[in-house]
Amino acid sequence: MTDTIFGKIARGEIPADLIYEDEDCVAFRDISPQAPVHILIIPRKSIPTLDHAQPQDAELIGKLFLAAAAVARQVGIADNGYRTVVNCNAAGGQTVFHLHVHLLGGRSLGWPPG
Repeated sequence: MTDTIFGKIARGEIPADLIYEDEDCVAFRDISPQAPVHILIIPRKSIPTLDHAQPQDAELIGKLFLAAAAVARQVGIADNGYRTVVNCNAAGGQTVFHLHVHLLGGRSLGWPPG
């Protein structure tokens, strides 16, 4: 498995605008935001895509979404609403192959997304 920029952020090897972190995950602002609030929540464990997740990762994946909800409350977008997105593989829009949840908010978000 190839190391990624997200793996380096998770290990603290390169800086990021951290919003939240615990023993299992890290949340930081996206450097190319697609909404006024665009935060990425990543596991510290390297999982390239959602397709690579195993049954033993179920709790960790749940923790990513609980962290996303906590961050949404922390940054003030929970009451008005927000979107969480997981892209999987290149055709699904994934560009960094380290599983991550996008937290988007701060404006009305259209549907379908793209």
